[in-house]
Amino acid sequence: MANKVGPVRVLFVCTGNICRSPTAEGVFRALVAREGLGDQVRVDSAGTHGYHVGDPPDPRSQDSAKKRGIDLSGLRARRVKAADFSEFDYVLAMDFTNIDALRSLAPKASGKTLQLLMSFAPGDEIREVPDPYYGEGDGFERVLDMIEAASTGLLAHIRETYL
Repeated sequence: MANKVGPVRVLFVCTGNICRSPTAEGVFRALVAREGLGDQVRVDSAGTHGYHVGDPPDPRSQDSAKKRGIDLSGLRARRVKAADFSEFDYVLAMDFTNIDALRSLAPKASGKTLQLLMSFAPGDEIREVPDPYYGEGDGFERVLDMIEAASTGLLAHIRETYL
């Protein structure tokens, strides 16, 4: 266990920052608060593209999260910026396309290790969180299930590593 000065900072990243990454931010923020670690862990989200900057999360994401007691209404989309690579301890992408985009956005000297959020989920059969934006049916619920599982593993990892 390593002591860290200041809170552990986690950034969740998807493409437009209106579906998967704000859902991950809301889920993880709620988990951190429930565990009484709000002063020790900071959470944010961003998109690799600026399509939706300033917009709230997709209404379907908000509705699905609200059913589980998680309020996403105060979140607003933003684009990843160069400073994020030095400010955050974890930069966690939803899929490999996001990892590739992050590599192109990262300052050359950042040396930041980029990871998939699902690398913290139990098992290794699912590596990517699918984008529910164009899908139908229970896509947003499935994304929530995946993010909740990975968030539990992520918090356990942070506790072992930093807290």
